[in-house]
Amino acid sequence: MTITACAAAVSSFSGLRSLATATGWPDALAPLMPFTVDAYAMTATRVWLSKATGSTAARRFARWNAIGAIGLSLIGNAAWHLIAAKVLAVTWPIVVLVGAVPPAVLGLLSHLAVLRVQDDEDEAAPLGTELYEHQDGTDASGDDLLEAARAADDAHRAEHGKPITRDELRKALHVGTGRASELLRKIRELPETERDNS
Repeated sequence: MTITACAAAVSSFSGLRSLATATGWPDALAPLMPFTVDAYAMTATRVWLSKATGSTAARRFARWNAIGAIGLSLIGNAAWHLIAAKVLAVTWPIVVLVGAVPPAVLGLLSHLAVLRVQDDEDEAAPLGTELYEHQDGTDASGDDLLEAARAADDAHRAEHGKPITRDELRKALHVGTGRASELLRKIRELPETERDNS
């Protein structure tokens, strides 16, 4: 498996670098083409298969990106072999498509990075939707949720001597990351006197 993987990686690298050179990339920058595509494929695959990815949307987006990156590598290598065999001419659409790969990959990976830090609660509930429940199972109002956040912050300050973090607040109230961030912002905006009276 190791020999096969190394052989495939080297031949794919060579093909994509040659394609970049054939479409006008400087020799010094041509290796960035295979690095971009291969790093894109590995990153997307890792996010797709990682247990740390808590968002279904991120996992789905990563899966399609991984498949797309592998397909991009296949097409790039095939295009180079066709060019080398003089079956395919290097026309302006090919030059434009090859040149568009890095910015397209950058945009897709940036979107994936944002999705990766979200979880399903964030996607299921917008910031205005309350996820916190009373002990009896009834939904809490916005004021109740803010009061619970303030109480959790007070308890954390008393125990640790510092304000509660977003992740600790999220765990304490069983809310999504976005909702915890909003609550944390609200309790930090409260005047000290109002916070002390709570």
